[in-house]
Amino acid sequence: MDKKKDFANFVDRDLISQDDVEKLFNLKNEHVLKIIKQFIDLCKPSKVTVISDSKEDIEYVRQKTIDINEETKLQINGHTIHYDSYYDQARDKENTKVLIPKSEYRSPWINTMDRDEALKEVLEIMDGCMKGKECLVRFFCLGPLNSKFTIGALQLTDSFYVAHSEDLLYRVGYEEFKDLNGSDDFFYFIHSAGELDGNPPVTKNIGKRRIYVDLQEDRVLSVNNQYAGNSLGLKKLALRLAINKANNEDWLTEHYFILGVRPTGKERTTYFTGAFPSACGKTSTAMLPEQLIVGDDIAYLRAWNDGFTHAVNIEKGIFGIIKDVNPKDDPVIYEALITPRELIYSNVLIKDGKPYWLGMGKDHPKEGFNYSGNWFEGKTDENGNNILHSHPNARYTINLSDLSNCDPKLEDPNGVPIHGIFYGGRDSDTMPPVVESLNWEHGVFLGATIESETTSATLGAVGVRKASPMANLDFLVVPLGKYLKNHQKFGKKLKHCPQVFSTNYFLKSKEGKYLNEILDKKVWVIWAEGRTQGDFDAIETPIGYLPKYEDLKALFKLELDKNYSQEDYTEQFKLRIKNILNKLDRMEEMYKAEKDIPNFFWEVHSKQRSELNELLKKYGKDEILPSDWP
Repeated sequence: MDKKKDFANFVDRDLISQDDVEKLFNLKNEHVLKIIKQFIDLCKPSKVTVISDSKEDIEYVRQKTIDINEETKLQINGHTIHYDSYYDQARDKENTKVLIPKSEYRSPWINTMDRDEALKEVLEIMDGCMKGKECLVRFFCLGPLNSKFTIGALQLTDSFYVAHSEDLLYRVGYEEFKDLNGSDDFFYFIHSAGELDGNPPVTKNIGKRRIYVDLQEDRVLSVNNQYAGNSLGLKKLALRLAINKANNEDWLTEHYFILGVRPTGKERTTYFTGAFPSACGKTSTAMLPEQLIVGDDIAYLRAWNDGFTHAVNIEKGIFGIIKDVNPKDDPVIYEALITPRELIYSNVLIKDGKPYWLGMGKDHPKEGFNYSGNWFEGKTDENGNNILHSHPNARYTINLSDLSNCDPKLEDPNGVPIHGIFYGGRDSDTMPPVVESLNWEHGVFLGATIESETTSATLGAVGVRKASPMANLDFLVVPLGKYLKNHQKFGKKLKHCPQVFSTNYFLKSKEGKYLNEILDKKVWVIWAEGRTQGDFDAIETPIGYLPKYEDLKALFKLELDKNYSQEDYTEQFKLRIKNILNKLDRMEEMYKAEKDIPNFFWEVHSKQRSELNELLKKYGKDEILPSDWP
């Protein structure tokens, strides 16, 4: 193949070096070349650079990010700060749309748009969006190298900050693309920050911000944004593509952490996954003391030849909310944030090269530079709203391997065998702190009926319950009925189904006081691990298996050196029958809005309601105590 001649017909050779031409043609993949040509022609960058897996190429990205001021070095070696536009500080739910042909069913829970109409709009917006800028061509892996789990990801972006973030968060993939042997079985992502303004440079045309998920082409088109949740294709945007792929290929893509649980005095590690809506304890569970973390956000799960489901973390880094990370509650993360390593802060206050964020456990300066520009105490925006020194959604991006509790199995191509799944919500008055499902289908029901109450940190009324099936509703791209049916089918394939546990760390007394302390969750997790290993008996109830007092008392003493009283146990684990029935009513209302919800869901729902009503008649009281059970 005459690469010079062929590439001359492919794209303007003035845009790209001959070395980079070689890199592309060495992939021997016409699909990759076609995508790159289409979007170079459309976006019109002034330069195209292909980044391979080499240290030199990756260092080029890191250094150029500093040179063009998308990031600035901080006092500690390896630390940098990036700022997004004041109006681009979180996921843009309104303009993140799933493209669906007119003829297909559209779930009421998914923000959809007619595919033809959406593509016409976004491609017009993207026309010339990279003018005067350098376009990076990147290759990554979603999952460990040389793994059956892994999906290739091609990324074109004009943001060096985006590319640098992805180097921290994902495994290299250039060599893996060679192994595709010309296949088009990969995801691809086209991103442009669009026209930039200011110093540091931030996206100017926020009104034309678009993030369109095109399931038909396994791609995401994103323009006029920098915030990573909108711009990093491999993050929550790839999650949507993988959910679609998994639900058409009988595996699972979930919003799961992966945790290695190690009980005190036991020479074993038992792996769990878990999904919690925002502010419900996901990170604090994944980072429990003395446990091992494999992943904090997204997992792929497949049936394995040992009869278990195995899971991998599709990422190798963390894009974490930094608010409230402090040395007392998050010692491992905090230590990583204050010591030399490669790390990106975003949208926090900087003063004299030092970062300050909300809830870090020490006072912040009264002036400095933040996401609003030069900042001072009392600064307000154009609407008179107070501007905090650090954004509540400010982030840190770091390699997971930089955390002292990172499990070496992070890079295992076979993943880890999953014995249990946690689903957690925020619920002040209904569900006990921990409940084990009666079987797999009941476990799917537990995950499907997660609820989270709004708090004072959320705009609007406090205490409003929002359902979030598997903590994944914001990212679903397939109808709920199909999603739940796939879970049911997946469990039936397994010889050793994961045991499913519902957790609730936010139960309150009638006086409004929390019934548990922050670290009590460790006992619920260790009890669940013991259940998967046959260590503990349990009390069977209509809502699931409850722990016995004697077991919890021993665990509180062993794991936390605390005395756990019979009174606390009774208050936490009594069944609040009418409140649970009210929850079932809310679930019925929600799920009746969706067609084709599988029969097993309604069977579990109906059985639980019937048995709870029988308890009301039998005992003549609303609250059934653990001591009431035979």
